[in-house]
Amino acid sequence: MGSCVLLPCWPALKLCLNQEICNFIYLWLDWGIFRKGKRRPSTPDPSTPAGAPRVPSRNLFPKDTLMDLYVYVSQEEVFSDFNNTDALFWFHRDLVYGDWTTGEDGDGCYQHYKEMDIPEQNGSLYIHIYFTKSGFHPDPKRKGQYRRLATVHATRMLNKYKRRKFLKTKNLLTGETEADPEMIKRAESHGPVEIISHWHPNLTINMVDDHTAWVKGSVPPPLDQYVKFDAVSGDYYPIVYFNDYWNLQKDYYPINETLKSLPLRLSYCPLSLWRWQLYAAQNARSPWNFLPEDTYEQSDEDQDSVKVALLETNPYLLGLTIVVSIVHSIFEFLAFKNDIQFWNSRQSLEGLSVRSIIFGVFQSLVVLLYILDNETNFVVQVSVFIGLLIDLWKITKVMDVKLDRENKFAGVFPRLVFKDKSTYVESSTKIYDDMAFKYLSWLLYPLFGCYAVYSLLYVEHKGWYSWVLSMLYGFLLTFGFITMTPQLFINYKMKSVAHLPWRMLTYKALNTFIDDLFAFVIKMPMMYRIGCLRDDVVFFIYLYQRWIYRVDPNRVNEFGTSGVDHAQNNTAAPAPDAASAAITDKPEGEKKND
Repeated sequence: MGSCVLLPCWPALKLCLNQEICNFIYLWLDWGIFRKGKRRPSTPDPSTPAGAPRVPSRNLFPKDTLMDLYVYVSQEEVFSDFNNTDALFWFHRDLVYGDWTTGEDGDGCYQHYKEMDIPEQNGSLYIHIYFTKSGFHPDPKRKGQYRRLATVHATRMLNKYKRRKFLKTKNLLTGETEADPEMIKRAESHGPVEIISHWHPNLTINMVDDHTAWVKGSVPPPLDQYVKFDAVSGDYYPIVYFNDYWNLQKDYYPINETLKSLPLRLSYCPLSLWRWQLYAAQNARSPWNFLPEDTYEQSDEDQDSVKVALLETNPYLLGLTIVVSIVHSIFEFLAFKNDIQFWNSRQSLEGLSVRSIIFGVFQSLVVLLYILDNETNFVVQVSVFIGLLIDLWKITKVMDVKLDRENKFAGVFPRLVFKDKSTYVESSTKIYDDMAFKYLSWLLYPLFGCYAVYSLLYVEHKGWYSWVLSMLYGFLLTFGFITMTPQLFINYKMKSVAHLPWRMLTYKALNTFIDDLFAFVIKMPMMYRIGCLRDDVVFFIYLYQRWIYRVDPNRVNEFGTSGVDHAQNNTAAPAPDAASAAITDKPEGEKKND
């Protein structure tokens, strides 16, 4: 069950899906605690005196309040030019707060579309939203028309800055590249990383329909970032939320000289408290503050796959996918636990392919170096690194590892000496294992040589180091499943499968079947789908061997014992009245003599 894990995108995708589920459960529990009055403490408010009683507040905009919407677009982060009619993007009169029946489609939503000029020098564009009670104006300079408690304000940057990395690749034999010459010039002038402003033509303004009696200083996170209290009255303003959750990363496009204008479709919709909690939790990244900034960009791209699945997948299949994702994580943990338990308690190596364990270390090392060279997601790097440590730990269980302090390396460092265990050498397993890898080399070496020549002739690389890693990784991804066949050969020669860790294999096989489901629900490379299918075929061969090779009580199982050993132990430890029975139950010869 090894080739599926070679693809580094699946752990990040599964993490994103599990994060969606965990956020849902977290909000459900957190909201239940809040409703019962056991509020979780948020960040203390410095404006509140110590020891002062916390009084429940109310929404400054009661239900069914008539509102006017003012939307301004400007290059200034702090807006004050209310008299500039060109900056006014949208004005809508007499909106009803908490109304879900009006609007163009009868759902309380309104839309406005307009094309704007591109900012000079690739600058930023800010959108300024003002909700005022009907008859008031957001300009503080207008005496009699402005009222602080009747005005709600929110600001956000419209464009999004994203990093574009230039990979200088070339054919290592000819030195030529198929990259765009313009991109090569930009890479030489801007360096390996360029910050580019991107644009998305859609944005939704949500006003949360909420009249909860929030208590200042006791709003649970991450909601406390959005609930704003008035310093004088102590009441809170209506929550204005910029909703771009369904704006996929692939729909952003760079702002450059080829664009003549920037289209923007702005939507206003009411939002329930429950849905707002879900959106707020998805945008909260405080638990991951230790990660580098580019990891967020990779996480956004990974979450796009989850969002596409939510949008395009049948609801029943989607529900099944969520349940199966949780089951996948449970099986993954159980497989890890049983794998450690199996090798930790293993006493005999009879029937096990030690060469496959050693090759697994090489495979994990190649995958780790490859994803580090390609700057893959940080979460994936940690996952692969932990897998490598486990494979290295297995080496100490299948071989005798000692430090040779007499023959030191460079005269300073002691040498590591690896020696096969006696239970492996003295049995026929070593002979069958060497024979299997001998036959396997007849197939792998020609394939490896052909793939290396193909990669060198037709694929561009950053350098010789990247070529070696990408060539090894691509070869393992394509033909790595073949390394699982030596164990099948040993089983065939020994006519037994009692020595295999069947619990661990079963959990991994179930996860492989689950991977098949995700491979067809979430967009995956075809090679990944083929890899999962190959693992399924190998496991079915294991099942066939288990069926044809019946249980032999003389064979040693994965714990180093056999059925004969258990029978002898039961005979050696008789029941309390077994002594008298042993005296009376004499052999036939003794009975005749008596």
